[in-house]
Amino acid sequence: MTDKAAPPTGPLVSGSEIARLVGVTRAAVSNWRRRYDDFPQPAGGGAHSPLFALDEVRGWLDRQRKGQDVSDEVQLWQSLRSSYGDEMIRGLADVAQVLSSDSSDSSDSSDSSDSPGSEDGGEGGIPDGLSEEVVRRVRALAGDTSPREVVTGLVERLTDSVRRAGSDQITSPRVVRAVCHFAGEVVSDAVLFDPACGIGTLLLAVGPERGPRRYGQENDADSARFARLRAQLTGRGGVEIVTGDSLREDRLPELKADLVVCDPPVGISDWGREELLLDSRWELGTPSRAEGELAWLQHAYAHTAPGGRVLMVMSASVAYRKAGRRIRAELVRRGVLTQVTALPPGTAVSHALPVHLWHLRRPLSPGDAVTSVRMVDLTSNDADGPLEARSDQCAEVALIDLLNDTVDLTPGRHVLETHREYAAEYQSLRGELAEQVRALAELLPALTGADNPGVLDGPTVSVADLARAGLVAYDTPEPSSASDQLDTEFLRGFLRSAVNNRRSTSASGTFRLDGKGARIPQMDLEEQRRYGAAFRALREFEERSRRVAELSREVTALARDGLGNGALRPGD
Repeated sequence: MTDKAAPPTGPLVSGSEIARLVGVTRAAVSNWRRRYDDFPQPAGGGAHSPLFALDEVRGWLDRQRKGQDVSDEVQLWQSLRSSYGDEMIRGLADVAQVLSSDSSDSSDSSDSSDSPGSEDGGEGGIPDGLSEEVVRRVRALAGDTSPREVVTGLVERLTDSVRRAGSDQITSPRVVRAVCHFAGEVVSDAVLFDPACGIGTLLLAVGPERGPRRYGQENDADSARFARLRAQLTGRGGVEIVTGDSLREDRLPELKADLVVCDPPVGISDWGREELLLDSRWELGTPSRAEGELAWLQHAYAHTAPGGRVLMVMSASVAYRKAGRRIRAELVRRGVLTQVTALPPGTAVSHALPVHLWHLRRPLSPGDAVTSVRMVDLTSNDADGPLEARSDQCAEVALIDLLNDTVDLTPGRHVLETHREYAAEYQSLRGELAEQVRALAELLPALTGADNPGVLDGPTVSVADLARAGLVAYDTPEPSSASDQLDTEFLRGFLRSAVNNRRSTSASGTFRLDGKGARIPQMDLEEQRRYGAAFRALREFEERSRRVAELSREVTALARDGLGNGALRPGD
């Protein structure tokens, strides 16, 4: 019987965690795995995200003199990962509960009005699932630093660990940065709300630390618990976070906020449409099953006080999908939508596609509605670059110009049209088209009737024989001459003849110009070159014809748009 290796009993670490432990890049760890045969083998995880036994990694690092003392924070993180696995948010909530309990025990002057709301009173003491070793490490780390720094460090590690896969409970730092930037200055007595607050990252980041009243709702109980404890441990008072599905079970129905921020779940069709068809929140229209994000948008707007704002992170496709056209039109028609900002690719955690930030404002009165929407396109910027738009990256678009058949709210489209030099571009395209058309006729070769129309009925040679003789090479996409006895254009021209086309086309209709089964006429080199020149002229004529067709489409579309929007007018 073959002995099986015992599974590792200690914590497991990923490649990125090894990199953080040693203070190198993830690429360096990948290089170690390739270069060193004795690097520890994966002890868990998958092919694309392997996990390694921490004890084995530390031993290898010591042997290679690449190791350093593992910090208390790293040891705590690895112990939590070993105990909680994929449920790290629950582990962090348990750690925060220990820190909160210790803080409460050591303080006799706690102001209960500044403490985050607890729904069941079960957020004190030591959780059952937390080992004594972890509790000891938590308390030691808090003693060396502070409970606030412990929680902040663990949140940073959690955010880093999910940056590729993404998470509905964790908003990426770049999104947080963008929302805070566009939120601007928030007054100290403001009421803030996040209806999908996750672990509280966005809700706690916007506005000054002290002063605003913050409200959140989160469907995941562990995330909501951690958000409450996180608020307390980081010194933010006046925070109330409730647990529940915001769309199906609004726990704060009377709340009206000055600023609502939200990074809602995406791609979820089962958001409760059938149960909520008559819900009063759909004042802009009932969203379809495919438009869950527009349900979240209206939920946020329903909780906005007169004069209050909404900053909602949205997938770029929500701006143009057909199913949401009617709701988008109502947003525009009522003057509720004030700005759409296309953020740079890479802003979101889980993909490189751009995301949008929709800005809404509830008018104080019917006459307070906006008359235009500001479109800002930052998609050409670096994800970590400036968020201030240049003049050529923004445009004020009148409401009437948005209320067409598609109601496309994609900023790039409107910014391009606003800053487009229609007259100059039209003259340039028109001139190029005229030049291409003039040259087109000149490219056609002079051809006359042949005495013997069946060229391939005369002496021919197979291309396969020429290849075996070393006269034809296949090192380019199309066969070419490998000898001064054969003209390449002559070869390729006859390979595309009607007879050889049939030989190169499979039963499924696929054409592949390999030519090995084809035959070409036997001619001397001078005659080959005459035919080759004619074939080359035809190929250039074909390529130029495609360019003429492309230019014709471009100039027609440009002229129609320019005449329609007033940028162009008929000439005298």
